[in-house]
Amino acid sequence: MKARGILLIGLVVAGVAHGARAQRVLAYTDVSVDTAVQHFGPNRAYFQHFYASYSPLVGSSEPGAPLKFGSSAEIILGWRQKWRLSQQLAVGADAQTVRLHANLRQTDAKVIPTTSQHVKESLSWQQIQLGGFVRLNVGHRGNVIGRYVDIGGWGGWAFSTTHAFKDEPVTGTASVIKVSEHDLSYAVRWQYGLHARLGTSRYALVVRRRFSPLFKGAEASAWPELPRFSAGIEVGLL
Repeated sequence: MKARGILLIGLVVAGVAHGARAQRVLAYTDVSVDTAVQHFGPNRAYFQHFYASYSPLVGSSEPGAPLKFGSSAEIILGWRQKWRLSQQLAVGADAQTVRLHANLRQTDAKVIPTTSQHVKESLSWQQIQLGGFVRLNVGHRGNVIGRYVDIGGWGGWAFSTTHAFKDEPVTGTASVIKVSEHDLSYAVRWQYGLHARLGTSRYALVVRRRFSPLFKGAEASAWPELPRFSAGIEVGLL
């Protein structure tokens, strides 16, 4: 009996001590962490992420500016900030680097930028662009990007313009000649246009329309313009 009493008293003391420790832990728990309003996230007040896209030029090319479609494209890497105004509406801003690359086919009718024909030839504009958009969210969702439609505009400056070509001469000591011409006098550096995106989660279909010309000076009237539309895929990163 005496042993049972001692054991019972020990169990009671242990239970009281355990309860006290549990109460002390609870007393120091910061419950505000669990109940705080979250402002950052795909469907929160603020959201930012990187993205990349590949959008081939679409439309018809003029005989004087024949293109290899598919490899002639806008290649974009950028950063986006979105502000949610309501469950259905948001606005945002883009900062992106854009490479407009025109891969030229070699034909007798080609005049851009010369009539000379090469094994390979291209024109490119490497740009820094800023843009803005309005987003209409579609359907109900939690803290995810969900489905959406974006309409917006962009503008930027080409910090590099390049005409590059490759030849394989049949005579001479070199089997391959590669030439790159930079800071082209006939290339317009300031560019602007509109865009639309139809997206779900990290993926979006993108259509861009350029309103600015690509060529200036005497070449602007003598040369045909390259296609003004591009369409492709965008993928959200990180």
